[in-house]
Amino acid sequence: MNPKNSKSITFHEPEKSGCCKLRRLHIILICVVRPTFTIFSHRESYCKVVCTMLKMLSRVGFIRTMAVRSQSTASFIANMPPCDFVPEKYTGPSHDTMKQLRQNHLSSGQLTYYKDPISLCQGHMQYLYDLEGNRYLDMFAGIATVIAGHCHPKIQEATLSQMGKMWHSTNIYYHPSIHEYAEKLTSTLPDPLKVCYFVNSGSEANDLALLMARLYTGCMDTFVMRGAYHGASPITMGLTSLSTWFFNYPSASSIHKIRNADPYKGPYGGKACRDSVVQADRSCDCQPGQCMASEQYLEEVKDALTYCAPKDKIGAFFAESIQGVNGTMQFPKGFIKGAVEQVRARGGVAILDEVQTGFGRTGEHFWGFQGHDVIPDMVVMAKGIANGYPMGAVVTTKEIASVLSRALHFNTFGGNPVACTVASSVIDVIKEDKLQENAQQLGSYFLLELAKLRDEFEIVGDVRGKGFMIGVELVADKESKVTLPADQVGAIFEDMKEMRVLNGKGGVFGNVMRFKPPMCVTKADVDYTVAAFRQALTNHRERQAK
Repeated sequence: MNPKNSKSITFHEPEKSGCCKLRRLHIILICVVRPTFTIFSHRESYCKVVCTMLKMLSRVGFIRTMAVRSQSTASFIANMPPCDFVPEKYTGPSHDTMKQLRQNHLSSGQLTYYKDPISLCQGHMQYLYDLEGNRYLDMFAGIATVIAGHCHPKIQEATLSQMGKMWHSTNIYYHPSIHEYAEKLTSTLPDPLKVCYFVNSGSEANDLALLMARLYTGCMDTFVMRGAYHGASPITMGLTSLSTWFFNYPSASSIHKIRNADPYKGPYGGKACRDSVVQADRSCDCQPGQCMASEQYLEEVKDALTYCAPKDKIGAFFAESIQGVNGTMQFPKGFIKGAVEQVRARGGVAILDEVQTGFGRTGEHFWGFQGHDVIPDMVVMAKGIANGYPMGAVVTTKEIASVLSRALHFNTFGGNPVACTVASSVIDVIKEDKLQENAQQLGSYFLLELAKLRDEFEIVGDVRGKGFMIGVELVADKESKVTLPADQVGAIFEDMKEMRVLNGKGGVFGNVMRFKPPMCVTKADVDYTVAAFRQALTNHRERQAK
């Protein structure tokens, strides 16, 4: 459009109040924070059309409905826990400019959340800020990654200090950071897990773990759980067992999928199966210290090992301590330990994926596998390891680690001075700020408050998790457990955003609301999140009643 050939109509720029439908009509309506509304346009004829549409919508009460909704949303946001941090004024490209740049220069395969994605430009601890300075409560932590909080001052100080000395040298030379951090990291792990190999992501780490396991055992056959997510690289896509993450690509050679041990939707499970303060709403005849569901699911493991691998050997078994992408699915108590015992009896190595559950997120322990009373042969980690700085690692035994000396193996950026400095300061902050204790105490409170919503709303089928690793499964009704339709889940998800709470979605059908916040969140943050979720569920109930 040529501005020389058009006229513009401009009024005061409004504050954003969440009227998404009106934005789609290129009308920005504000009726709460400022009692005015603004119409932006460049063509007078277009403005006439917009005005006509406004009149039509007014006649059917749409504007009035949206105004009431705006009033409700704005009033709700006013109750967000206070924060005295003031973000810097943003001066970069606009949201629309970024949208156009993204369409032109970034892969369409890069996933974004929300119908109109949020443009974020600054973070402070548990909060994120958009281009207009609106504050959001981050209850997803960059997918369970920003474990200590955005721009934590101690981590930031250590990072800047190291960047002033040396960024990169590669591991063909010694540098202090990698050695100091390897010692600090392994001090959090039990013997014999004392040898590290640093990489840049969880996918890289799982890829390397698979290579090391197959070299060590001399066997290709590898077992994973259905519902697992272990990465999206050409190799780790084979370890992942969620169809939404698959391409038509030969990545699953000699990788076998075991039926998932899901106490909520699986064939076995009950009200005492999970290591959690909240249990599945199913009957159970188990006696104290016994889990019949675990025993029955272990029979599935036995069958898989018997029928899918050579009788004398297997290569490896991968499992997440709690399945993350699959909607925070928890295994029955005793299942992981029993599966590891079977794997080792067949000569295989056990690999526990702690990409999401590590570094105190589950609260009770620093590592998720400790809650299963097992010591794996390899531990894979990433995400929270460096609070959002690209890093991953495999920690294993000296014997298994030695297989990489059979040929040259190298990672250019793995374990670089800055990454190791960041990761080292993360461990310090977790201890000094008592973040693991916060995850245990406040996480349990969070779960119990969410469980009240299960009692209140028919579509809340299950609440599960441990510490700050939480999932809420939405269903059409509790009896059938049929997945809530995607459009209804999406509407609830959008309502949460409008109330300035950012959370995730998970499960193969995307019907599990995921809460994995920075571990520095407060009780006030949790209370606000639960209140926002209750309001979003109430909105859904009212929409369905019409």
